[in-house]
Amino acid sequence: MPSNVMLKGMNTIHRGLLKISGGRIGWTAGKMPVLELTTTGRKSGKKRSVMLTSPHQDGDSILIVASRGGDDVHPDWFLNLRDDPSVEVAMGGTESSPYTARIVAGDERAELWETVTAAYSNYGGYQKKTDREIPLVFLDPA
Repeated sequence: MPSNVMLKGMNTIHRGLLKISGGRIGWTAGKMPVLELTTTGRKSGKKRSVMLTSPHQDGDSILIVASRGGDDVHPDWFLNLRDDPSVEVAMGGTESSPYTARIVAGDERAELWETVTAAYSNYGGYQKKTDREIPLVFLDPA
């Protein structure tokens, strides 16, 4: 499973690519849009940002997947938004805007999981690596 050091390193490289290219490279990964999610640290109270992909969008709402590569623990950003759903999102080089995070549950989650894994099978593979249910989160404009 990916270590915190590896995940932070990947984010640093991604941000560097965006900076070096003037934002022309790095706002998509495969066929998915990339976003910068900023949460408030649940312990520190400081702003924390991470680069993520979105496998599904519904109007202005953006779906993200808390897979952490199939690790047995949730990503820190997920724990942060679970405790404080007020987040900021930047996509495609735009300025950050306020969003509200909503953890998807029940039938809606089951339906969206099928949609996501049909389009991006890697998420299904991540689920097979762990006993935890990988959370899906909608980011809705605030």
